[in-house]
Amino acid sequence: MQFSDNTFIIRAFHVHKRYGSKSALVDISFDVCENEFLFLTGPSGAGKTTLLKMLYLGEPVSEGQIVVDGVNLSRISRRRVPFLRRKFGIIFQDYKLIPTKNVFENIALVVEAVGTKRRLVRKKVNSLLRTVGIEGKAKAFPPSLSGGEQQRVAVARAVAGNPGIILADEPTGSLDTESAGIIFNLLKSFHARGATVIIATHDIELIRKTGGRVIVLEQGRVQAATTIPKLT
Repeated sequence: MQFSDNTFIIRAFHVHKRYGSKSALVDISFDVCENEFLFLTGPSGAGKTTLLKMLYLGEPVSEGQIVVDGVNLSRISRRRVPFLRRKFGIIFQDYKLIPTKNVFENIALVVEAVGTKRRLVRKKVNSLLRTVGIEGKAKAFPPSLSGGEQQRVAVARAVAGNPGIILADEPTGSLDTESAGIIFNLLKSFHARGATVIIATHDIELIRKTGGRVIVLEQGRVQAATTIPKLT
């Protein structure tokens, strides 16, 4: 996915999110540079998931503006929303795989949706399965896989459309240490290929292993924006 020449691929200006009388996010402003590896952190309920959802219009903004690759989300037409979402690869904590379709089919749905020629779909899916290290699981159904294997399928599906931005919501939160390391290394490899990666996590040790810019949320507000050096 090619972007414009803007330095910032995402900009948020005084964003609020309300559910009735309850404020989930309050006056959030931040920028994300193209090809940045950014962490959102904070305790459960801080607003991390809500903020990620608003970036791809999974949730509407109550007040303020978000601009993605030069497109103001408050002004985008409904017809253009599917095209906006193709800029994103989204990795959910609970995987959100289709349990009645096998691994190959789960990934192929995205490969086909972005217009890949039918004769190339199998080649693309098999390449993705090799990349995430589960080529032997193509015919398996998600319920038969371990959590780490399901998350690898989710990663492959997220990047199947060659997105410019990868959003990962607690991608290692329910995994054992070995599986978490595999998923995190996959995210770093896609970043090295040019993707902008935003990870929501409360795992400070995970952040320290990589280092980078961190936005800290608490009770829906930005409490800090800092850079954590990588552990040596």
